[in-house]
Amino acid sequence: MRSSSAPWLSLLLFATACGGGSNAGVHASVDASARDGAVLDGQIADAAPDARDDGPLAGLSFGRWNKVEIPGTVCGDGSQYKFFVNPTHFSDNLVVYFEPGGACWDFDSCSHRGGVMGAANPNGIPDNHMDLWRVAAPIIVRNDANPLKDWNYVFVPYCTGDIHSGRSVHTYVDPTGVEPDLVWHHAGRADNQAVIGWIGEHFTRSIPKMLLTGCSAGGAGSLANYYFYRKDLPNVEHGYLLSDSGPIFPDAGNSKPMHDTIRAAWDLDGLIHDEIPEYERELTDLGALNDLLANEFPDDRLSSVFFRLDYNYSLYSYSRFYADPPRSEIYRLWWEDTQLMMAQYDAHPNLGYYLPFWREDNSSHCLTIIRWQGTEIEGAGMDLRDYVNHLLDDATPLRSYLETAREGPYADQAP
Repeated sequence: MRSSSAPWLSLLLFATACGGGSNAGVHASVDASARDGAVLDGQIADAAPDARDDGPLAGLSFGRWNKVEIPGTVCGDGSQYKFFVNPTHFSDNLVVYFEPGGACWDFDSCSHRGGVMGAANPNGIPDNHMDLWRVAAPIIVRNDANPLKDWNYVFVPYCTGDIHSGRSVHTYVDPTGVEPDLVWHHAGRADNQAVIGWIGEHFTRSIPKMLLTGCSAGGAGSLANYYFYRKDLPNVEHGYLLSDSGPIFPDAGNSKPMHDTIRAAWDLDGLIHDEIPEYERELTDLGALNDLLANEFPDDRLSSVFFRLDYNYSLYSYSRFYADPPRSEIYRLWWEDTQLMMAQYDAHPNLGYYLPFWREDNSSHCLTIIRWQGTEIEGAGMDLRDYVNHLLDDATPLRSYLETAREGPYADQAP
């Protein structure tokens, strides 16, 4: 049986259940005093520089989380947006991790009246945001268990309710007439454009490997933003994607009603028309983004990972669009969409998937949080950590894995 999480992670489980842009010349505020005060037990302290020029990164505290604020970037509530950087002297490789946390497109979900089905961080990002995430995402924790322990880390917080991708401002009206109107900034695209610009100005040496990842809304965000990070950071030699529990399925399946809703709420059509017009016709199907990335970056290795019995992202995808179907129906809709995605990925040698069956934690949602344990695919003899190593191994063909063995209390409800 997949073991359950420790009690201290209850806050994390609640938080994640919520479901060519350059900024050359922009002046950002970097606050090293907001970093972690000490290295966690078992973490690897960074080494002092050894005859190495830190260049534009010299003002940062290495091996610690530094807060970065860029004027003009905002959260959904209009407050200052901020992101966090943890550089290292050990490597020029880079991980960009997108925070999870639901999505929103109306008053209830953006105001958080929707509870766990609302958007994360509706009141903005606190300075101590990394107190949680510095331990909760194993892929950005510097310990010996992490194959990326020596990489540079950029953590992209989530507070715009638009899978890090929108570019609209909406005034949402309370349907009950009780609360005042809510002015909400779906500013994920502009925020990420600023992050990309900052990375380009500060990681100026060649970046041998860059991995974009994140879970839930962060998984979808890593997929939706991959094109822009890859195009606008020309010093990246090899790109990798690990989109965790945030698949963007083809519109031919059951996710199209949700896709139609978010296209309008977040002005995705306008964004596509203005920024990548050459793909406007192709992206009338949001799921075609998978094919677009595979064709645009044939030498990159791009993957999607999630549980077959994910009962979180699937609720977002279907519950509000199919008359609140029962769990078994949610699983059926999810599996139909998963099969469409698998067929799509199987057609490209640089697309891969890793789909274990079930984990007790967090409604089988997100592989890149909590810990590596519980992400095993028994028949393959590997877990997510092994798959990350495989994804980053350019010498081997990219493979896909699907767990067929059933386990857990809902196995009999799975198609």
